[in-house]
Amino acid sequence: MRILLATDAWVPQINGVVRTYQRLIEELKRIGSEVVVLGPEHFRCVPCPSYPQIGLAIPDQRRCSRLIEEAGVDFIHIATEGPVGWMARAHCKRRRLPFTTSFHTRFADYVSARWPVPEAWVYGFQKRFHRRSAGVMVATEGLAADLRRRGFERLLPWTRGVDTELFRPQRLRRFGDGPVFLYAGRVAVEKNIEAFLRLDLPGVKVVVGDGPQLAELRARYPSAIFTGVHEGEELAACYASADVLVFPSLTDTFGMVMLEAMACGVPVAAYPVIGPKDLVVSGRSGVLGDDLRAAALAACDLDRAGVRDAALAFTWEAAAKLFLANVEGVLAQARQREDAVQRAIRMGRARPV
Repeated sequence: MRILLATDAWVPQINGVVRTYQRLIEELKRIGSEVVVLGPEHFRCVPCPSYPQIGLAIPDQRRCSRLIEEAGVDFIHIATEGPVGWMARAHCKRRRLPFTTSFHTRFADYVSARWPVPEAWVYGFQKRFHRRSAGVMVATEGLAADLRRRGFERLLPWTRGVDTELFRPQRLRRFGDGPVFLYAGRVAVEKNIEAFLRLDLPGVKVVVGDGPQLAELRARYPSAIFTGVHEGEELAACYASADVLVFPSLTDTFGMVMLEAMACGVPVAAYPVIGPKDLVVSGRSGVLGDDLRAAALAACDLDRAGVRDAALAFTWEAAAKLFLANVEGVLAQARQREDAVQRAIRMGRARPV
């Protein structure tokens, strides 16, 4: 199968969405499917307000449709609700093509952290976008339950995986003998990183990543170590050098960094919210609690071998096969509907469109 991925999040951006689809593409190739990416690089872009590192595509519907048609794909999956996503959605709508979408980001929380915009407006915007989708892929049952409550329909499960060969236990202490409490991810206000940096914890606090809040937090918390962005083996070494990954976000829909840390044998301390509740077994692979300091201290005592064992259940092969099964299910339903229409036309019950 040849699939087109329409996404506003793509390299050189570094985030969970980009890393998810990079690995999905690799796994789908292994099982005989090809992915063509339609991203911001195919259009003229402008800097995203309040986040200039991200380029937003300037809508060009004619160009978008031409690129999709030239790609010659069997199916279209739309990853994001940005300009590229809306253009791909419009193309599918005009051509009456079935497509799937993914719900990766709770934009209502991100927007409200920056501007006084009612949460209901943003969820209404997202619900409108996904309403045309033949299936909305979501990473966890906790997120699915929340979206159902908000009126989203046709939700499909699509979990994630972790590279347990790259992210593995190692005898490293890059940040000292510890204890070392580490945050990894985008350095932005919606990640609630200050909830971690304000904690009264022994040892060292480390922040791995980059983002619009980096300079502010570096100036405000000079005792913390800010490493900047790391990827691959360097990122794995950072995890392995920590005693606990502290995940203070209240807005993430999944949290890839938690799986990566767990695969390194590093327990997670987090709030009991969507994302952590679906990935972390409190008392085994981490500690969840409203008191983040107490959770972080308690996580130090967990068995690192048991933490890694919990991560081994998440494989990219299984995630890729589930994604493909969702696509094949949507295509099968579309064929059944088309067959029913053709039968109705032959029997004179309907007219050709």
